[in-house]
Amino acid sequence: MDFLNPRALRWKIAALAAAACCAVAAVVGFLVHDATRERGLRVGADRATTRLTAAEREFERTGEAPADIDVRSRAELPEPLARDLADHPAGEAGGGAYATWYDVDPPNWYWMWGAAAVGGDRYLVVREDMSAEVRSLQLLDRSIVKSVLAALLVVVPLAALATEPINRRLRHGARTARRIADGDLDARIGSAGRARDEITEMASAVDHMATALQNKLENERRFTADVAHELRTPLMGLVTAAGLLPEDDEATALVRGRLRALNALVEDLLEISRLDAGAERARLDPVPLGELVADVVRRTDTDTRVTVEPGDADEAHAVDGASAGARGTGAVESAGTVETDPRRVERIVVNLVANAHRHGVAPVEVTVAGTRIAVRDHGPGFPPELLAHGPRRFRTGASERGRGHGLGLTVAQGQAGVLGARLTFANAPDGGALATLDLAPPPSRGPRPVDRRRGARGGRGGLVRVRR
Repeated sequence: MDFLNPRALRWKIAALAAAACCAVAAVVGFLVHDATRERGLRVGADRATTRLTAAEREFERTGEAPADIDVRSRAELPEPLARDLADHPAGEAGGGAYATWYDVDPPNWYWMWGAAAVGGDRYLVVREDMSAEVRSLQLLDRSIVKSVLAALLVVVPLAALATEPINRRLRHGARTARRIADGDLDARIGSAGRARDEITEMASAVDHMATALQNKLENERRFTADVAHELRTPLMGLVTAAGLLPEDDEATALVRGRLRALNALVEDLLEISRLDAGAERARLDPVPLGELVADVVRRTDTDTRVTVEPGDADEAHAVDGASAGARGTGAVESAGTVETDPRRVERIVVNLVANAHRHGVAPVEVTVAGTRIAVRDHGPGFPPELLAHGPRRFRTGASERGRGHGLGLTVAQGQAGVLGARLTFANAPDGGALATLDLAPPPSRGPRPVDRRRGARGGRGGLVRVRR
């Protein structure tokens, strides 16, 4: 729960407020404690001095000290008290030369000593019990601590609640940023209320960035679509003209091969423009996934091994791709029926297999397990840039992966998004590139429904049913 997250901003602010309260309380408490202690010492010294004054008068009048007053020589005085009297002549009497000393020995010994010279080597000595003042000071300290704790019980929740509007605005900004990252380029944070603070400035900056990003992507999308459409018409004329060339000419084969590559590039660009525009829709049908993948690989006319992992109740049967007139071979076993769009699955598998053969090293293996299709080669693997940022159009990522336009994986990823599937890229531990298509990924933000009559836009968390 976010409210109980100790790393949340609200609790950091509450902790800062609590620390400030504790610092203020510590300073105020120290000042109050020190002032009260000094006042208690002054009161004790005044009481001792008052008793000494009365005792001096009595000693001058009768020559004897009162019963509660001690008469001692300098040697009998406590050392601190004797040091305080060192500046006064030993025989000075009635001169008001008083010395006091606070004798502390916790926990139960708190005395204020007083001494006055009365002539010769005689000194009047009194002791005042300071236990009452010490207890009062201790009670004051405890009261200060209790007051601080009570204040913290009020200040910390109030500080946490006071930061809730700020947290709400920050969470709204984070949700909007995630929506933009997920492809909703129309999402904006907006300005909440009349606040003109740092969060408002950040929201405005993010909205301006999203607008600039949207315009840039729209221009790129429009440029891609325009280029593909403009190239399509002259390309059809070139294809028609190439069909009129002599069949047995080496130049004819070269021209037709280049035209096929150019036609594939234009078709990829058109498909990417449709995917970018969100015009593609998935049409779901029950499909035996293992048989579909095996048939698609056979029709690629590549040396690819297909393995379909059986279910618990499946009956395995072998299919040799070579016997079907193709070069794809392997053990194909009865797999579950998956409700998906077979045309888009075929497009993804064809692109992944072609990419593995073009940029990887044989053997190329295709494995079907449940709703998951894995395509692996044994080449140098995917470049770090692709693993970090995903496929990007017109970027192959590394020279060792061979030459190309970088559109095949981009198209595959876009078609996976239309299906609501997840296409991931990794490098196998023992070498080689590994692309995995999961037609039933765990929903990260809830499943997105699919219209079976008209289809639906792709997103995270696709709707796929598996039948055994």
